[in-house]
Amino acid sequence: MKYQPYDPSLKPVSRKLRKTMTDAERVLWSRLRRKQVLDIQFHSQKEIGPHIVDFYAPAVTLVVEIDGCQHLEPESLLLDAQRDEFLKRHGVLVLRFDNRQVLIETDAVMAEIFRVCEERLNHR
Repeated sequence: MKYQPYDPSLKPVSRKLRKTMTDAERVLWSRLRRKQVLDIQFHSQKEIGPHIVDFYAPAVTLVVEIDGCQHLEPESLLLDAQRDEFLKRHGVLVLRFDNRQVLIETDAVMAEIFRVCEERLNHR
């Protein structure tokens, strides 16, 4: 997927989100940044189309989302499904983890991200 045009008004929002990461986002970012996973570059709080995603790896067209409890609300579930469908239409795979998984099962989360990245690298 090539970068999708994005709404320029999202840029200041994404910058603010990078500065105010949740604990779970900080933990995962510490493991994804600086090409620590198979030398793949991840971006945090990246604008894609009309959306901002938590982490994006363009080399493997992968988005990693970390969901807090607000994502269990019916309206949030619908919005997440719509966003995931938009990304899927553009060839992007979305992995979702909840805060608890990232904070308590960090190694398992990283193992799944590594597995998916490796699989996507091998099937390009």
